[in-house]
Amino acid sequence: MLDPTHADDSALRAAASQPLIRRRRPLQWIATIVIAVIAVQAVVLLAANPAFQWDVVGAYLFDGKVLDGLWLTVWLTFVVFALSVVLGTLITVLRMSPIPALQALAWTYVWFFRSVPLLVQLVFWFNIGYLFPIIGVGLPFLPPFIEIESRNLVSSVGVAIIALTLHEAAYAAEVVRGGLLSVPPGQREAAKAIGLGAPRTFVRIILPQALRAMLPPMGSMLIGILKATSLVSTIAIADLMSAVSAIYNRTFEVVPLLVVATAWYLVLTSALSALQWYIERRVGRGFVRRGTRTVRTPKIRVPEGAL
Repeated sequence: MLDPTHADDSALRAAASQPLIRRRRPLQWIATIVIAVIAVQAVVLLAANPAFQWDVVGAYLFDGKVLDGLWLTVWLTFVVFALSVVLGTLITVLRMSPIPALQALAWTYVWFFRSVPLLVQLVFWFNIGYLFPIIGVGLPFLPPFIEIESRNLVSSVGVAIIALTLHEAAYAAEVVRGGLLSVPPGQREAAKAIGLGAPRTFVRIILPQALRAMLPPMGSMLIGILKATSLVSTIAIADLMSAVSAIYNRTFEVVPLLVVATAWYLVLTSALSALQWYIERRVGRGFVRRGTRTVRTPKIRVPEGAL
């Protein structure tokens, strides 16, 4: 007579060794075909529409002024992003400080700069000379040693960097704070239990785990800064949007020049998205299995008397 335990064990082994059969989903194929047809039709309509003037788009796509504006946009994006992360990290340190006055100061900064629209901040900083026409350097309550006209102190590009950095640092502070709060408190306690100091605990244990939570919103913030640089054209900075608008104000070919700007923004955004994906993959190597390798089903052995 067969032992029922061994019979059940054999049945489980046989079931585990059987290949998995993927369930057929015909609705997925139908939806894919419908979406593909709609996408092809949209591309054909766009390509065949003479109002886009694709010959004009090709003529100005690599124009010298457009490329100069493109370079200024890229340079401004990375400078503002780097400064925003540094300033946002400092604000996060103040926000997580045990001193209530520093917490209130950091919270007020985040509240204010997230509340005021970026365009308003750009125009305000550009016209700061109306409030402070002369900036003096000296000791308090004494005549200044040096007096400088504020309009000669900072250029238009400097104004754009200041306004964008102050605005984006408020968002960077929340991203950094959220990443640090995502690490369980037990990680710090375990590091302290094995004798690690605070700096080493932060660098070796807290930061690698926090980066996994910070990278996606940081990537979105970088792309947001790229698109926000188009607003600096309002204060006479020759970025990509300003270069394109200067051309279509002269030639009155508005739509094809906007297509040129759109094409370059799509290229830059795609490149930044690919960079974000690569960095996330590198940082997450110790947490997620690389690739899509098939994992074998482990053998299951039921203890005697369990069934």
